[in-house]
Amino acid sequence: MPAAEELLAGASVVVLPLRTRFRGLDEREAVLLRGPAGRAEFAPFAEYDDAEAAWWLAAAVEAAWLGPPPAVRDAVPVNATVPAVRAEEVAEVVARTPGARTAKVKVAEPGVPADLALAQDLERVAAARAALGAGGRVRVDANGAWSPAEAERALTALRAQGPLEYAEQPCADVAGLVDLRARLAAAGVDVPVAADESVRRAQDPLAVVRAGAADVAVLKVPPLGGGRAVVALAERLDREHGVPVVVSSALDTAVGIAAGVRAAAAVPGLRHACGLATGSLLARDVAPPLRVSAGSLPVAEADRVLAGPDPDDLAATAAPPERARWWRDRLRRAHALLASAAAPARG
Repeated sequence: MPAAEELLAGASVVVLPLRTRFRGLDEREAVLLRGPAGRAEFAPFAEYDDAEAAWWLAAAVEAAWLGPPPAVRDAVPVNATVPAVRAEEVAEVVARTPGARTAKVKVAEPGVPADLALAQDLERVAAARAALGAGGRVRVDANGAWSPAEAERALTALRAQGPLEYAEQPCADVAGLVDLRARLAAAGVDVPVAADESVRRAQDPLAVVRAGAADVAVLKVPPLGGGRAVVALAERLDREHGVPVVVSSALDTAVGIAAGVRAAAAVPGLRHACGLATGSLLARDVAPPLRVSAGSLPVAEADRVLAGPDPDDLAATAAPPERARWWRDRLRRAHALLASAAAPARG
């Protein structure tokens, strides 16, 4: 583990505007590190405590000082990501991921009355189906917003439109996911359930699957501590439980997305498109966007970004002094936990 001041010596704190409000944010802040193996990103969300942030720092240190795990494929299939936009905007959003045959659609927008939200969700998902055309796959993501009863109602209505590849984190906790899967099975509603937050924010990510809470696991590199941890967990989930994984980003900069691509490229038997084409959510980034080709992100594109963002982009997106201080202090606190082995064990 490099010393905190060694990490900070090559650090740049950036603020990036979003095209559309996403996850309650209008802009994304991140720290970019520079190490002997290339660039890395440290960007835990503001509401995460220092113990959780320490895992994001471990992932960044691994990426910048060790580099990515060995790839077993030269490109990673990706899905288009559709925020909670109006239905008439969906086709344009999907088109930002050229060749994508899968779209993940945000549903259950916070602050919207339930009946209105469901009506908007139905319109948005229908628009995504139309944009993808015949053979396209749609998955929805509720970010844990529904109770099991609400999720059953919403997913029954959405499934009546057509197939859903899966519903990502429809309920907030493991008990809710287990309840929902039982409800859907009893009602004969064929919608697989994917766990996201319940996996990446759990001390034991495998416990979610052991509890019968998920058909699919969504894995993100930073909260799981790095690309090698993602690959190891994916292998165990497949080997021991037959549960496939989707590698996804966490509203990352181009650097964070590149690390996700390299992790997904190292996962054996990848069966689903990954949620890594999220660069289009940013109005400005720290490097030219990773270019999607025929619905996939090439590993070569990830390596280009990890070699180093453009200095002009870093300068143009530099955070104001008070935010830079906040992030540098946060990194020091996360580093102290890692150095003392005080971050909670996972798995």
